[in-house]
Amino acid sequence: MAGKRKTNEAGSTNDLRGDVLRVLGVLKVATADQIQRLASPHLTFRHTEKKTAAQRKEARTASHRGAANDLRRHGLAVDGGRTRGGEEVRLLTAAGLAAAAIDLDREPEEMGGMPKSAGRSGASHPMTVNETVIALIRPKPDLDRLTEQPAEAQAAARAAVDAPDGTGTLTSYATEVALPVKGTWKNPAVGSARADIVVIAPEAGVPLLFIEADNCTEEAVLIGRKFDKYARFFQRKEKDTDGVEKPMWRTRWSAPDWEWDGYERVHPPVLLVFHQVGKRSAKNQMQKVAELTRHHWQGTWDREDGYHSYDGRIPIVATTLELLREHGPAGPAFWRFGRDHREPLLEAIGNPRRDAALAHRRAAARERERRRAEQEAAAREARRPVCADCGRKFTDDRWKAVDSRDWIQPREPHPHLCEDCQDRAVAAAKQADADERERQEQERLRQEQEAEQAAQKAGGWLSRFRT
Repeated sequence: MAGKRKTNEAGSTNDLRGDVLRVLGVLKVATADQIQRLASPHLTFRHTEKKTAAQRKEARTASHRGAANDLRRHGLAVDGGRTRGGEEVRLLTAAGLAAAAIDLDREPEEMGGMPKSAGRSGASHPMTVNETVIALIRPKPDLDRLTEQPAEAQAAARAAVDAPDGTGTLTSYATEVALPVKGTWKNPAVGSARADIVVIAPEAGVPLLFIEADNCTEEAVLIGRKFDKYARFFQRKEKDTDGVEKPMWRTRWSAPDWEWDGYERVHPPVLLVFHQVGKRSAKNQMQKVAELTRHHWQGTWDREDGYHSYDGRIPIVATTLELLREHGPAGPAFWRFGRDHREPLLEAIGNPRRDAALAHRRAAARERERRRAEQEAAAREARRPVCADCGRKFTDDRWKAVDSRDWIQPREPHPHLCEDCQDRAVAAAKQADADERERQEQERLRQEQEAEQAAQKAGGWLSRFRT
């Protein structure tokens, strides 16, 4: 026990250290509070007897702070400075990132890079990225681990469990992911994009989503230029392992095939999350960026079917961290550029009018197919043979058996009779043959008997003639 205590002086368990490795492997830099909320959300509802919020946070994050300290002693993590609010942040070393890759079952190049100025200047941007991930996942506490807590804490935890689900789990996310316009995934060229967050959660209806976080400190024109890089990346093509050339992003991530039966090729969606930290208005930022990027997202109206086509366009969606926290992915928190209302995430990144038109077309096609099948069935029934004896329609098997076009089938003795009538006809023919053979046999026996009798009479006359 003493040796173990010396190795992990903070007394952390393997599970706790694994929690810290995985969270930092995804987020790259985080506070103990963020690690706890993602890895052990049930702890949020403990220590309610503490008088102040600071004391409650101190208590509920103690285990993960200890685990981070032990990882630091093993050379897997380092202290990364403090946030503007005074919270200590942690980040992984190169060895820690490699260990996290093993825990997350990811290749090293899938881990993403470290955020710029991580741990410096208050880590304002990484904190917004982390809060965006937490608000999207909406981690749910394990109620079984709160049975001894006060009723108020259990009720709050139950409300969190009963709230709409978030999108994906921690392993559905990656941060600081390079999107090379030139170069390779591992060594992107200068001018490449770098996604703050990439989400892969097909089970939640989000096969691929890129996210950019902004603290309302960056000029709208600079945010707009990011989409020029995104467009160049989406348009870049490479040969896949099967030798087929396809968009480069499809060689790394799986996503549904081209949307509209091969005619509409929509790029993956990009979500902008604005956090009102800087002086710029989040609402004004959205409007300015929407106008600056119009050529990237604006579709063309299809009058016939009543929807916008976004062939070759990037679906761009915006929200604020405040709205995301309040409503979650399932609530009306997202504004799709070009629309006039907020929607849930899946509707915002999708095209409901096109989906409705597509569903209508498919339903119409199914109805046409049903009618065609009914007409063919009716025409076939009209051709179905009728038994010349009993008048019943032939079964499918009987019809096939008497079909003269099938030269493989043996010839039927009574092709104009149904199966039952043919059986009776065959049986009657066999009986008639048997009766005829019996009659012939009786006639033969009678003739033989008559011949024998005639011979006997002739013999008697000859005998008297001799005497």
